[in-house]
Amino acid sequence: MKDTLFIRTELIGLDVEVLSAPYSEISGKVVDETKNTFTIESAGTERMVPKPGNVFRFAYEGRTIDIIGSEILHRPEDRIKKVR
Repeated sequence: MKDTLFIRTELIGLDVEVLSAPYSEISGKVVDETKNTFTIESAGTERMVPKPGNVFRFAYEGRTIDIIGSEILHRPEDRIKKVR
């Protein structure tokens, strides 16, 4: 699957790991998404992580996909329309 197709999927509920400092210790499940942030449930707490300036590694269908946060600066409902 090309990354552009992955970007069009629902990211809430997926396992994610933040690869960029200072958030690199955060990994868990995406529980909410806005245009500029992900809320990640990690070790029983929810942490809000900005998309710009961070790289995220998602686990999806048995593989891992790295996405640069600035490439997905859209509201979740608009991401399908904007990504081509």
